[in-house]
Amino acid sequence: MKTRLSSILICFLIAIAGAGCNHNQESKMALIKKTQPTPVKLSANSTQNTWSVSDKLRKDILNFDSIYDTAIIEGKKKAIVAYKVRHLHRFQMEKTEKQLTEHLDKNYPGHTFIVSSDYKIFLEVVRLKEKMESGKISKKAAQKRFNQIIALQKETT
Repeated sequence: MKTRLSSILICFLIAIAGAGCNHNQESKMALIKKTQPTPVKLSANSTQNTWSVSDKLRKDILNFDSIYDTAIIEGKKKAIVAYKVRHLHRFQMEKTEKQLTEHLDKNYPGHTFIVSSDYKIFLEVVRLKEKMESGKISKKAAQKRFNQIIALQKETT
């Protein structure tokens, strides 16, 4: 009777531990979900041609095997390109950033890009985009926040 009770107790504990592990997996999956925000332009004189460049830029970045998500905000003279790296490519992040920077400089001459794989920068870009789309932030405040994100990225490197 004691062995039967102890074996039931052990099975129960294993089931509880397994359920706890599944909960942790879900929270880890939230870090790798795609958001794929559309590119945003801060300057007032945005044209259809500018948007097609932003969309082309986004598609070019997503063509990299190691990148699965990107957020782009274009200012007057600079653009922030924040991206997420696939888990298996995390050990090659420096190589990916170098290749991406070279690709952008080669294919988009005359543009200045701030490239970052930092998740915090990615979140800040997405938050700024959401505030701009919902009208919760003025153009002037958005430009100021854009410059703060650039400073934050430079601070982290």
